Amino acid sequence: MEALLFLHWGCAFLQSIERELLLFSAFWFVLGALDDFAVDLVWIVLKLRGRGRDESITRPAAAAPLRGRAAILIAAWQEEHVIGHTIRHALAAWRQRDYTLYVGCYGNDPTTVSAAMAAAGGDPRVRVVIHASAGPTTKADCLNRIYAALCLDERRGAGRFAFLVLHDSEDMVHPAELAVFDRALIQADYVQLPVRPEPQRTSRWIGGHYCDEFTEAHAKALVVRDALGVGIPAAGVGCAFSRAMIERIARMRSGQSLGGPFAGECLTEDYELGLLVQRQGGRSRFLRVRDAGGELVATRAYFPGTLESSVRQKSRWILGIAFQGWDRLGWDSRLRDWWMVLRDRRGPLSAFVLACSYGLLAVELALGAAEFAGLHAREPAPPILQPLLVLCILAFSWRTAQRFAFTASEYGLREGAFAVLRIPVANLIAILAGRRAITAYVRSLRGSGLVWDKTSHRAHPVITSEAT
Repeated sequence: MEALLFLHWGCAFLQSIERELLLFSAFWFVLGALDDFAVDLVWIVLKLRGRGRDESITRPAAAAPLRGRAAILIAAWQEEHVIGHTIRHALAAWRQRDYTLYVGCYGNDPTTVSAAMAAAGGDPRVRVVIHASAGPTTKADCLNRIYAALCLDERRGAGRFAFLVLHDSEDMVHPAELAVFDRALIQADYVQLPVRPEPQRTSRWIGGHYCDEFTEAHAKALVVRDALGVGIPAAGVGCAFSRAMIERIARMRSGQSLGGPFAGECLTEDYELGLLVQRQGGRSRFLRVRDAGGELVATRAYFPGTLESSVRQKSRWILGIAFQGWDRLGWDSRLRDWWMVLRDRRGPLSAFVLACSYGLLAVELALGAAEFAGLHAREPAPPILQPLLVLCILAFSWRTAQRFAFTASEYGLREGAFAVLRIPVANLIAILAGRRAITAYVRSLRGSGLVWDKTSHRAHPVITSEAT
């Protein structure tokens, strides 16, 4: 008898939790769905009006000489497995001569230095810069050291650069990239090109979910931001800034003296840099361009393929964008800018809502098992929950269709189907990354210093493309 009473009390307690979780999760899920649908609606209107379409560029134009010299900045720490492939491919892909590839390394990382110098092969377009401090510091600090070397080269008479490009050590660049930047920066101060995660045979679920998220973000969300004229966050790869704008931001950071433009105390210095262009009165653009063969002019790369590495990377993004971004950048005055920044910073809340939703699923399974065994009879849901649940089902169906459509359009129907199956994987990573980011932020409030918690890279898409 006591056991039955305990089971009855436990089921009643679970049902009360079920109602609270249902109301909380459904409310925030519907609110987030309305936010996403607003972006969808703007994107649909753009398409109907003929805007938001990919531009095109011919191959001769892609190889044409640049109007001004370009500087490509790459910060490298323990990247001996990939930095050589990146340098060799960039030198072969970019046939122009009027650019310099700056690779920032550390003296206590001799294998990366050796790999970079071996790949350069004495090519004058490559300049390996050794940081004075032992590594790793932060990526922004390494980029600032490269920027100091760039400024020194200009003062020594090498000529002033027209624009700066950011890339990572594992990137596979497109041959037309510099030409697109050169043309677009005539009327803009900052340009971001799409990032295309490459599918990985050894990590279809973890590494593959980046394909789904980046495709939808870089084929829709950033297209909408560009059309609305709001600040566009920089991805840290495949983005270019005019020399004048970079110098303006550098002076803003260091008073009247010329300093580094990258925030050394921030984990997402690229995101912050992109938004600062707008705040400094500059014009930002996100461009989708295809070459003569129909290939998207984008940066290709392998993203983390294990759960631990993916959680680490995304927790760094959440910490830098949601928490440090709030502390360092505050909020914009224009409603549309405020809206987009709010979307950027909803990562911790989304992770919490997802965790509650999966907790609700566990409660539902327990109550269902009790009801099946005849130990508990469920009470009907409150009337307010019924329309919310209908909206949740409709919203989830719409989001699933969107995820399938965007992934399939870029990677094919097979990957589109996998994109739907990968939704729980993406949700799990988001939950774990949100928890890790909150923990790291609390530690930072207690005085914990920043560490370059970078992703380790061992494979490069150049190898796969050459094999095929």
